[in-house]
Amino acid sequence: MTDDVEPVVRLEGITKRFPGVVANRDVALAVQRGEVHAVVGENGAGKSTLMKILYGMQRPDEGSISVDGQPVRFSNPGDAIAAGIGMVHQHFMLADNLTVLENVVLGAEPTRRGMLDVGAARAKILDLSGRYGLGVDPDALVEDLGVGDRQRVEILKVLYRGARVLILDEPTAVLVPQEVDELFASLTGLRAEGVSVIFISHKLDEVLRVADSVTVLRQGTTVTTVAAASVTARQLAELMVGSALPTPETRESTVTDVVELDVQGLTVRNPAGRAVVEDVTLRVRRGEVVGIAGVEGNGQVELVEALLGLRASTGVVRLGDRDLSALSTRERRESGIGYVPEDRHRQGLLLSAPLWENRILGHQRRKPNAKGPWIDRRGARADTERIVREYGVRTPGIDVPAFALSGGNQQKLVIGREMSDSPSLLVASHPTRGVDVGAQAAVWDHIRAARRDGLAVLLVSADLEELIGLSDTLVVMLRGRLVATLDPATTTPESLGSAMTGAAGEGAA
Repeated sequence: MTDDVEPVVRLEGITKRFPGVVANRDVALAVQRGEVHAVVGENGAGKSTLMKILYGMQRPDEGSISVDGQPVRFSNPGDAIAAGIGMVHQHFMLADNLTVLENVVLGAEPTRRGMLDVGAARAKILDLSGRYGLGVDPDALVEDLGVGDRQRVEILKVLYRGARVLILDEPTAVLVPQEVDELFASLTGLRAEGVSVIFISHKLDEVLRVADSVTVLRQGTTVTTVAAASVTARQLAELMVGSALPTPETRESTVTDVVELDVQGLTVRNPAGRAVVEDVTLRVRRGEVVGIAGVEGNGQVELVEALLGLRASTGVVRLGDRDLSALSTRERRESGIGYVPEDRHRQGLLLSAPLWENRILGHQRRKPNAKGPWIDRRGARADTERIVREYGVRTPGIDVPAFALSGGNQQKLVIGREMSDSPSLLVASHPTRGVDVGAQAAVWDHIRAARRDGLAVLLVSADLEELIGLSDTLVVMLRGRLVATLDPATTTPESLGSAMTGAAGEGAA
């Protein structure tokens, strides 16, 4: 790309202020036609706000946006879509009970004589799918699709609406390596057709693999834009946070002989009576991290919910010397289970509530949050202040609502809350999903420290390097069954990905 070519999108001097904080300050970004342009930075660096401005979800206080050299002002996403800018959000926005075709055309239905023109819609979807190598079946039901296929449907949605600039927000966060390869192949097809892609990610190795250019944001402003081929992941990390890229590697063993979690023959059935978790037997010892690897949708969610008592199951669940099988979720939690849910927004936080009230969630019957049957506001507030200090939660105060925190700081608050009642078992489901390298390193440090103190940890993650680095034992879940036990010391992300998809053969050890 030469400097004299007019960018397809140019942002200059973008500034956005919120009460008490400047989210963006004099940000500059130029994206050329047919390039993959990555935007990286810590949580709170201003990436999300900048993308919301470009997509018309927010208006800048200062600065300008131009598309194909023409100045534009977006009042809403509809304006951005009309200008050829589409966005695929990290959390997919699909209706599970509709087909791919119905999801794609929803809100942009082609009509003929006042009726939906299904034939025209199918023809356009098949054309786009073939041209960009997406391989999408328009008649498939979305609830039957895997994560990678759902993502391709989201991409197809914005292409269907004429997008020439595609914003991808953390697109690989929930994908296994094989699905990442498929996504990057699709991006190659998009680039070849002249589509520009703005790629938001925390995974710097992937950024360097797929991007042509990289813009680094720090504390709300542009640090630099570099050619991806000219930098390393370590150099990008230093530009982002001033330190080297962290590693999840755990060197010393702290595993004891004491079994903390003992699961025997656990089975979970869906409403139709089909086993979605089948005859799972699993043990986690004190001081041990057992990592569960699997393509999403293979029973990990149901297994975790059954352990917490959130889903009916058969089999035996013991914690220490206590049988939890017949206990409620509250009773299991009070028996010593800490829980970091996979979706902190839906399951871990009340986003509109202040931080000190979020400290109480799930722990409202115990000190320091309660005195007898009453909530102890003073105790809860004091302990929230402690969590903020000890876990490095960046916040103006404990009375701000949880939605005001970045994703990484929300996650540190959740982990601090779950560790504060001295659990004997921590069930951590995707604990670093959607957080930056700094917050990721902090989460890893807290898990390692708890492990050294004898905590048993059951770790579910889609980040294979995280699983391999943190775990003492790896088990692979496929179609609801535990099909392999692996040694992290001799396992690579590629071999783990093969086991997860069944390519390595079920029962591999």
